[in-house]
Amino acid sequence: MVQRRTTVLVDEDALATLGFEAKRRSVPLAELLREAIDDKVLTLRTARRPRVGVARSSDGRSAADMTGDPAADDPR
Repeated sequence: MVQRRTTVLVDEDALATLGFEAKRRSVPLAELLREAIDDKVLTLRTARRPRVGVARSSDGRSAADMTGDPAADDPR
């Protein structure tokens, strides 16, 4: 696996919370950050599965119109 170094701006309070958690677990902060990123990536990948319709509604309304839910999340 290829890893890439990057720089991010993080709120001081959030970073302190992560720092305390890393210390509590006796792991480096970098490991905790990678774990958090991996969790978020998994969430994004599973949420963005293709949704293919196989039938039409009789009144022409989409599932999103009927449920009030968006058909897809905004990309981030």
